[in-house]
Amino acid sequence: MSNKAVINTDQAPAAIGPYSQAIKAGNTVYLSGQIPLDPATMEIVSDDFEAQARQVFTNLKAVADEAAGGLKDVVKLNLYLVDLDNFAIVNGIMEEFFDAPYPARAAVGVKALPKGSQVEAEAVLVIGD
Repeated sequence: MSNKAVINTDQAPAAIGPYSQAIKAGNTVYLSGQIPLDPATMEIVSDDFEAQARQVFTNLKAVADEAAGGLKDVVKLNLYLVDLDNFAIVNGIMEEFFDAPYPARAAVGVKALPKGSQVEAEAVLVIGD
C-alpha cells in the first residue's frame, strides 16, 4: 500500500504535461510549478508581471487548499523569474499571500518559462502534526 496521493483541483490550471498538480506523501505535499494560467481558459492572465505573479500565488493557494493545507503550511518555495528586475515586485506580492514566518525560498533567473510566462513558483507543504 502506497502513502502517495494525487492532489487535483479545478480551481487551478490542469497539468499541461505528464505530471500532477501536487503529490502528497505522508504529511508532505509537493506542489508542481504554477505559471499564471487562468484555470477556466488555460491562458496567461495578462502581460503585466504583477498580474502574473498574483495568479501564480492564487493557483498555488488553490492546490494547497485542496491538499487540506494552505499557504500557511508552505515550508519551501522556489520562484523562477525571466527578469530578476521583478524581484522586489514579487516580494511585495508574496507578502499579500504569506504571513511571517515566511517559508524558506529560492529565486532563480531563467531564460524562458512555459507559454511565455514571466514567473513560475513551486512549493513544498508540511500539513498536520
